[in-house]
Formats: sequence, structure tokens, C-alpha cells
Amino acid sequence: MSIKNETMLITYADSLGKNLKELDENLSKYFKGALGGVHLLPFFPSTGDRGFAPIDYVDVDEAFGSWEDVEKLGEQYYLMFDFMINHISRQSKYYQDYQQNKDQSPYKDLFLSWDKFWPEGRPTKEDVDLIYKRKDRAPKQEIVFADGTCENLWNTFGEEQIDLDVRKDVTKEFIKKTLLSLIEHKASVIRLDAFAYAVKKLDTNDFFVEPEIWELLDYVRDITKAKGCELLPEIHEHYTIQAKITEHDYFVYDFALPMVVLYSLYSGKTNRLVKWLKMSPMKQFTTLDTHDGIGVVDVRDILTQDEVDFSVNELYKIGANVKRKYSSAEYNNLDIYQINSTYYSALGDDDAKYFMSRLLQVFAPGIPQVYYVGLLAGKNDIELLEKTKEGRNINRHYYTSDEIATEVKRPVVAALLNLLRFRNQTPAFDLEGSIDVQAPSEHEITIVRSNKDASDQVSLTANLQTLEYTVKHNGQVVVF
Repeated sequence: MSIKNETMLITYADSLGKNLKELDENLSKYFKGALGGVHLLPFFPSTGDRGFAPIDYVDVDEAFGSWEDVEKLGEQYYLMFDFMINHISRQSKYYQDYQQNKDQSPYKDLFLSWDKFWPEGRPTKEDVDLIYKRKDRAPKQEIVFADGTCENLWNTFGEEQIDLDVRKDVTKEFIKKTLLSLIEHKASVIRLDAFAYAVKKLDTNDFFVEPEIWELLDYVRDITKAKGCELLPEIHEHYTIQAKITEHDYFVYDFALPMVVLYSLYSGKTNRLVKWLKMSPMKQFTTLDTHDGIGVVDVRDILTQDEVDFSVNELYKIGANVKRKYSSAEYNNLDIYQINSTYYSALGDDDAKYFMSRLLQVFAPGIPQVYYVGLLAGKNDIELLEKTKEGRNINRHYYTSDEIATEVKRPVVAALLNLLRFRNQTPAFDLEGSIDVQAPSEHEITIVRSNKDASDQVSLTANLQTLEYTVKHNGQVVVF
């Protein structure tokens, strides 16, 4: 199924019901018409990072179900799957074979050797400091071979996630085989997780290395495009990198929008939001929340440093049960540039502010993605957080089917679902159409969306200080 210009749900296989079958049942029962797509977060056998350390992509984790269950979802929704182009689990058959057979292994070139990467006498402290990394140490891990010898491999992320050498033929063949298999199982979009880290090159910061990163992306696109599948490169960094990706005609993420909207609702001012929406492309997926934290690095130079600091401080002051330590090493935080909280709790569990945030997302350029916790206006799960001591679990509540039946009756959730249904069936949100964004006053914003031939028009007029708003469709007021 091709991408539809309809809202995409982001969910784990066991977060809206205990498995894929229950997910399918709950989507049909409670969310009909509100969702056109599903980003099914990693559902493969994995040894860490909630699925992002895959053993392989051949099977569905039996705890979640089967490929038949996945493909059944694909009959109703366009699907996005993750491909971790930077790494694979050290429990994978590839790593295990290399560990056992070393240079005789057919997978000896699959992994990127830290030791062989550097010329003699390197890396120096300056080399390691230059690397764009998420750890406070060199991104390497020792592999002990069966014969007792040792070597260091690149290891950018968690202990289970060993980096691949994307330059080598064996890796390219693995990439091709995996992508074709995912497409065969009804993937409409492949999300390239951590792709900016995949290319390593001497005397660079090993992050979004040009021009090699484009060669890698083009190699992947040649495979997927031939099968009618789109790519979504995932990257958290300065907005100019997203702009470069847009210029190459890829879909991008709007990871800046979450903090821009928070700043706008905390301050009541619309100037930064108006400016950002005018800069944003239509060929994008918008987010307010994901399975990770709320990104801060993404808004650098969109908000001033003072505005970023104000927003972060307000989040910890206004947010419900949000504490700085939840985004620290004490709670195993992997990314110092993200804040762990649900979006609803970041807005103080305030229904009016939360609904306004979703209104702004819906009217922004692109296709909205809504994380499953956000779909149900979920509060911070302090119990799960403390039980696991994993900061990101504050935003990863496991909903039972009974809980979902209760949550959808809340007025804010019912209104949100109606808003998403309206978004999905209104031609004015055409991605080939036009958008006009203005700030009539310091606290007001108007957004007008029209389809390609201007035969359908929808408008939002909102005051971010009073939270009053009006939505009109072809001149008629719409109530959610």
C-alpha cells in the first residue's frame, strides 16, 4: 500500500494490547478513521533497546505474533518499519559466526573494526573528541574470538548494538536482502534508524559525512524505489541537515516542532512558530512525541538559547511529574539532548493546552505522526519508570485493551480522534496544496490550508495565550 496523506500512529507491537492481534482489534474498534498509517516500532527478535538491537529481520518476535499479523495490518494501513542501518545485535548469527571463525567467517567484513580503521599511532585524544557520539567514551567494544585473540569494533550506541561497515559488499548485500524482505511484508516506508552515524571517515566527526552519506542513501533508495517504497531517514540535529535531505527529495522528520510548540504554549507567543512553519517543507512527517524523549538539539537556531533555556525550565516547572534526573545517567538516559516526558504531561496534563498542540500539528505542513501514548493523552508512567530505572519508559506505558476502552471516553481523547478524522478526510490538507501562516498579533496565529486547485480550504485562528480557537472548513465552523 502506498503512503496516504493520513495520520500515522507510532506504536510498539505490545503497547495497545499485548500483541499484534490485539493491536489490530483495538485499532479497528476504537480508532476507525482517525489513522491511515502505522509505524510499527521494531518487532523483530532483539536483545536490547526495546527492539532497536535486532538479531535479524527474518522473523517476527513470537511474543508479538507473526508476519501474518503484520501483513493483516498492512491491508488496512500503510506501514512503516525500522531498519537499523548502523548496527545489529552482538547476539546475531553474523556476530556469533565472526566471533567463532574470525577471518574464516563469511561475515568478517560485516562489522567495522575500530582497530583497523585508524592509522598507526591513532586514535589520539583529539581524534576521539572529534567524533560525534552519544557516550562519554570512545565508541568501541572488544570482541574476544574463539581462539583467544581480541579486536575492537565500533559500538556507537548500546552494548548490544555493534556497528556495521556499510562500505563492504557483504554489508550492502545484507542491506539489500533485508530491505526487499521488509517490502515484501508490506512496508510502505522504511525508517532508516540512526543513519547519520552509518558512515565513518578519517578526520571527520563521523556523523552525516558528505558526500558518502548521499551515496549510501542513494544505494538504499535505488533498492526501495523500484518496489514503490519510500524512505524516511531519521536524524536528530540542526534543521539545516533536514533541509539538505529535503533538497534530495526524501521525506524528513519535523523533530523541531515539539519544542517550538512547547515554547509557544509556555510563552503564549507565536513568532517562532510562525517563522518555523513558513520554513517547513510539505514532504515531511510531523511529530510532537515519539518513543524517545522530547528533542532539544533540534531547535538550535530556531529558538534562541535563552528561549531554549526558558522552555526547558518551564517544562520542569509546569510538567506533571517531570524531574531532571529522569533524563540523566541515573535513569540510563542515552541522549543528553532529550527530555523524558509524555507530551501531555509536559503541558501539565492540561486538556486545553494539549488539544491546542495537536491542532497546531495537524495544520502544520506534512503528515502528522502521533505516538500511541499521545493518542490517548497519556500521563507520565512513574511506576514503570521507577520499576525499570529507564528514563524513556516514562513515556512507554503498556495499555491493556480495557484501559484503552476507558481512555477513549475522555473528552480530550474523543476530541483528538475527531480532529484526526477531520484531517484525514479534508482535501485542503493536500500535500501539493498551499499553506499561509500569519501572526495577527503577538499571541495569535492564523493558518490557512488549501488543496492544489484551491477548491477546498480550511483555516485555524488561535490565541496561544487564551487558548481560544476557531476552525473553519470552506467558511463553516467546525467543532470537535
